[in-house]
Amino acid sequence: MAAVTSPETTPQPRVYFQTPPGTEEEVPQKQGRVTVKYDRKELRRRLNLEEWIVSQLMNLYDCEEDEVPELEIDVDELLDLSSDVERAIRVKMLLVDCYKPNDDFVAALLEKVRGMQKLSTPQKKGELTP
Repeated sequence: MAAVTSPETTPQPRVYFQTPPGTEEEVPQKQGRVTVKYDRKELRRRLNLEEWIVSQLMNLYDCEEDEVPELEIDVDELLDLSSDVERAIRVKMLLVDCYKPNDDFVAALLEKVRGMQKLSTPQKKGELTP
């Protein structure tokens, strides 16, 4: 889900596990479960895409980041659609109040989305798919 945020306004926390202070052996830090459940490269691609979307929306709406209209361009929703035509229609519906030409933005967004993987919530053991 691509929300209109950026690293400057939203911290990107990481979880690290360390040995308690006072123990003799140092254990290297390990990242939390998020990168285990999801492909790290795909997460990085998503973050880069979200940052790109924010910068493009700032250009389209001629405003600063905190003034960009509340839009939610959901990459997973776009990936669920069966064709680029449907994806383009969906994005244009979200940009209905943008009076600048946005065809280049839509085409570039669709190109960036192409080949991405859907980031569905991982299932727990024994959980059935709907």
